[in-house]
Amino acid sequence: MLALGIDSGTQGTKVVLVNFKGQVLARGQASHPPPFGHHPGEKQQNPQDWIKALKKALGQALKESKIKPQEIVCLGVSAQQHGFVPLDQEGNIIRPAKLWNDTSTVAETEEIRQALGGEKAFIDKVGLHLAVGYTASKILWMKKNEPENYSRLATVLLPHNYLNFVMTGVPHMEYGDASGTGVMDIRRRTWHKEVLQAIDPQLESKLPSLSHPLQPVGYLTGILKEYFNFGKVLVAAGGGDNMMAAIGTGNTSPHLATLSLGTSGTIFFYSPQPVIDSRGEIAAFCDSTGGWLPLLCTMNVTNTTEKIKSLFNLSNQDLEELAEKAPAGAGGLIFLPFLDGERVPELPFAQGAFIGLNRETFSLPSLVRSILEGTIFNLGYGWARIKELNVDPREIRVTGGGAKNKTWLKITASILQCPLFTLQENEAAAYGAALQSIWSYLNEKGETVSIQEMTANLVKKSSEPVEPDPQVASLYSELQKRFNLAWQSIPWKSFSRIPHPH
Repeated sequence: MLALGIDSGTQGTKVVLVNFKGQVLARGQASHPPPFGHHPGEKQQNPQDWIKALKKALGQALKESKIKPQEIVCLGVSAQQHGFVPLDQEGNIIRPAKLWNDTSTVAETEEIRQALGGEKAFIDKVGLHLAVGYTASKILWMKKNEPENYSRLATVLLPHNYLNFVMTGVPHMEYGDASGTGVMDIRRRTWHKEVLQAIDPQLESKLPSLSHPLQPVGYLTGILKEYFNFGKVLVAAGGGDNMMAAIGTGNTSPHLATLSLGTSGTIFFYSPQPVIDSRGEIAAFCDSTGGWLPLLCTMNVTNTTEKIKSLFNLSNQDLEELAEKAPAGAGGLIFLPFLDGERVPELPFAQGAFIGLNRETFSLPSLVRSILEGTIFNLGYGWARIKELNVDPREIRVTGGGAKNKTWLKITASILQCPLFTLQENEAAAYGAALQSIWSYLNEKGETVSIQEMTANLVKKSSEPVEPDPQVASLYSELQKRFNLAWQSIPWKSFSRIPHPH
């Protein structure tokens, strides 16, 4: 028996074919067109492109494996969180999906916060801070800015729910991904009536009911089943990419942390109860196993390295070699990585900056190293907040594209001052989706098994961690203070994007 794990991210779709022993037998990958926008800060994609990429990546995995599609009995879907996929009464897409890194809804975010009594009251009532990128403000944005489109809205889905909908015909939401909408009561795991009222009194009728992550969506049907000649395939609940990466890294019990170095940077933990941050910097999400997932998210990691790679025509190996040529701390050069604004710290109007350029640091090695360090200093600010909430991580399991850069890992271990473990399977979100589907399938067949037991047996980490360097850690501690002082001293709201001349 085999399972499929699907991860539909910002940049592309990845598929892994996994047996019930946790071994990856084949994989496929296909890119998405880059996000586009018509308004400042807008980032959106066409969901139809996700389906095209899924078919291509799935075809690659099946071709590589040479297995019969009928051997696949279950699948799970991971996807980028917080997106807004609006469907009409017939299940057709009304407009492109607004994505997690869309910062065009600042006004709507504040309007919803104020409707509940302000930011502190919102956190007290809902359980988490309403970030600009969350789904709630995107729904209100469409209601205010595209009333004709909004009048057609019948169903609100998140990206992973939309893929499930295409595969099963069932609109569905589970606790994990739904907790990132900003519309859910985190403690009670129900839709929050006041938030619904602030957006649209009729909104609940457009939202699927909430389900425990163990409950599957249904069985595969429609175009994908016919195209690949699948048999009977159980479609698990799936979840957001961070929720699935938690499963895929074995982060399903206390005292572990997962760090994902992808387009965004996230650090998250399993918790058996909600962890509410009164400042709202650590999101009090639910996970996709039935627990909670306190999470730090920054918006700028590999998007910054991809920019400098493109600018200077560098490979990933070039990037690592250049960073090694510069000293730790890049001679004091500080990079503020806010190319897409920022969520933590909450700086939607922020922009990137190099601080400390001089004759020595104005070199490609120093620029590259400061970019790698700057993205982790940004995470380091939130990491300090995590410690203040009495979360006690003893090791970090790292995944994502950045996990392949050994220099970046050494930088990360020393800035966060915690040992890092890489994983045998680096595509943690796709792998986690496959494992969740196996868990769901076995339980559906009457074989009661815990997700903690499954991941402990199937997820394999490196035998030797990347340890912090005490001397470098001391230097980074001082530079972390400078990094924080730099972004805190800039009046970001006075910065506006200079319009292009006509």
